[in-house]
Amino acid sequence: MRKILIVVCAAVLAPMCLFAAEKLTLKAISGGEFAAQRVYGVNPIEGTDRYASISSDGRRIVEYSFKTGQETGVLFDVDQTQGEKIEHFDGYDMSPDGRRMLIRTNTEAVYRRSFKADYYIYTIKSRKLERLSDGDKQQVPLWSPDGTQVAFVRDNNLFLVKLLYDNAESQVTKDGRRNEIINGIPDWVYEEEFEYNRAFCFTADGTMLCWVRFDEKAVSEYSLQLFQGMKPQRKEYELYPGLYSYKYPKAGEQNSTVTAWSYDIKSHQTRQLQVPVDADGYLPRILPMSEPDKVMVAAMNRHQDVLNLYTVNARSTVAQLTIKESVPKYVKEDVLGQMIVGKSHILLPSDRDGFMHLYLYTMNGTLERKIGDGQYDITDIYGYNEQTGDVYYQAATESARDRQVFVAHKNGKTERLTNQAGWNTAIFSGDYQYFLNTWSDANTPFVYTVRDQRGRILSTRVDNAELKEKLESYELGRKEFFRFTTGEGVELEGWMMKPANFDATKQYPVVMFQYSGPGSQQVTDSWNIGSMGQGGLFDSYLCQEGFVVVCVDGRGTGARGAEFEKCIYLKLGMLEARDQVETALWLSKQPWVDKDRIGIWGWSYGGYCTLMSMSEGRPVFRAGVAVAPPTSYRFYDSVYTERYMRTPQENPDGYAFNAITRANQLHGALLLCHGVADDNVHPQNTYEYTEALVQADKDFKMNLYTNRNHSIYGGNTRNHLLRQIAQFFMEELKEK
Repeated sequence: MRKILIVVCAAVLAPMCLFAAEKLTLKAISGGEFAAQRVYGVNPIEGTDRYASISSDGRRIVEYSFKTGQETGVLFDVDQTQGEKIEHFDGYDMSPDGRRMLIRTNTEAVYRRSFKADYYIYTIKSRKLERLSDGDKQQVPLWSPDGTQVAFVRDNNLFLVKLLYDNAESQVTKDGRRNEIINGIPDWVYEEEFEYNRAFCFTADGTMLCWVRFDEKAVSEYSLQLFQGMKPQRKEYELYPGLYSYKYPKAGEQNSTVTAWSYDIKSHQTRQLQVPVDADGYLPRILPMSEPDKVMVAAMNRHQDVLNLYTVNARSTVAQLTIKESVPKYVKEDVLGQMIVGKSHILLPSDRDGFMHLYLYTMNGTLERKIGDGQYDITDIYGYNEQTGDVYYQAATESARDRQVFVAHKNGKTERLTNQAGWNTAIFSGDYQYFLNTWSDANTPFVYTVRDQRGRILSTRVDNAELKEKLESYELGRKEFFRFTTGEGVELEGWMMKPANFDATKQYPVVMFQYSGPGSQQVTDSWNIGSMGQGGLFDSYLCQEGFVVVCVDGRGTGARGAEFEKCIYLKLGMLEARDQVETALWLSKQPWVDKDRIGIWGWSYGGYCTLMSMSEGRPVFRAGVAVAPPTSYRFYDSVYTERYMRTPQENPDGYAFNAITRANQLHGALLLCHGVADDNVHPQNTYEYTEALVQADKDFKMNLYTNRNHSIYGGNTRNHLLRQIAQFFMEELKEK
């Protein structure tokens, strides 16, 4: 790309100064050289106007005042402990009484949300640091409500540590066994698709421990082949590869059998809770309630269109249906992650009226009020103040790409607490008097401000001014939002990024990026915009090389109501692909687009939609890249796939409509990329698809990444992957 020459003129004759903008490199982008500064590990201290946060150097946990933004004390310093010594820490969990912390170190990832680690109990006043357990690494430790006990999982079993008894450790369950029985943590598919990593809780008085037990003996195994590799190197596989085998229920296949249990800590009695659940149903949450003997257990049917919330007495084991949520097609997974079981009320998100709004119930299941009544989605919940009845949330009221923070008062009045267009999130203080607001837009990195309960800015914690200044020396692509109407009469929103020296009299090749999965969004006025985030720096790199980059959210994507999102039900890939083809057709009519040089790419669901779009029947794409694509939803997991497709036995036509069966219709040059240790979208998807391409006599290129999972990173891997994508488009979309 031509370098821009900037002429600086003075009032008097002076030498002409020429400045050349710097060029982005993939190494710098993938290596984190442009990473924005963030505020990490923010933990509001209950009932106060203070919060704890990890220091910028990662070695301390510091207490701050929400009101002033000033540091009020150091709660933990890795260099100032008594007793045990550690070199670093990865995270922490504050005890409910604020007197102690669990310090996490030596973290070892398991799957997307699960990990093992060495945990330490830290007493703030004495600075005493001691091991939580002398055994192997622990998972998801949890404080009891009074802060005197900690429960955790090791090797699929629950354990309990009592601080008042010299940290005495006892084993609660003994039947846990890998690939057979799991106690207290979700199995692979629950973790991935119901989006959580802990399946146990204490009762409110701390006298009982309750959990979900997963019997996955009947679930079929999938085996991933592992090699020696590099970064990290697995010496045990130097000559012969090894296998990592785990239980993975595919669509229509056997899931884990789930039951709920309680353990009386004093009497050591274990009981099975009488929670009604279908033989093939789900128990995706177990949560504490304010009454001493009770917990709330969520149950769903396999179709996931009914969610039952049961109040369960942990001693008598009796379950009572409190709330039944039933909506057309499916209950979104967001409902489980965002619902709040408070002391006197239950706050439940629901799209029962066509948009995601909130419903406030008493503890006996009586609906008190609804929050949100417009044609917009409430997209996150930040808290419910039990004393005032105020509900704090985020909503897409201005447009699907914008987010603002609101409070809904008990009297029905709603206040907007943020006022700047873009993307706003919030973390509220324990007394709801203040909140930490994170704001960004497509052109501005994250700005962290502390605000009062009316939304007035009190202080700025982080403004990323240095990153903004650094980026000003680069020729970044120019971002524009746009909308258009397809040939089918559907209005779609998108963004495009043009080269810094864009000339409307010329014709440019176009690279379209998309994800397209149900409920997702890529068209956001946020610094997370772009195929690789970071303000779209990888997309700016492509602009730097002479491309226009375009992204459009088609039907099935989020923040536009249930009808727009759920219209893809029972046939994943049909409408999504049509909308990407329609986008290419609309682009081809723009005078500055070379209609014969349009490419498309995506990762995961975006890879699937890339393949479906390139085989849609209208040959609009000259080239495409599919990274880690599911190619047939017969190969994907039960919970996600059946949420949108039901089972293959019920919907054979929907499953028959896939990338493999359309391989003979593929049009354009194709690059496939996949990690061979992808536990999420198995490499089986790419292997079977390439066989279909071979038999259909279709050419393609393929890159495989040794020992890499669905995220394809580690060492130089991400840099290599991005270079393959960029170079492929440079080669295939060049003028011929």
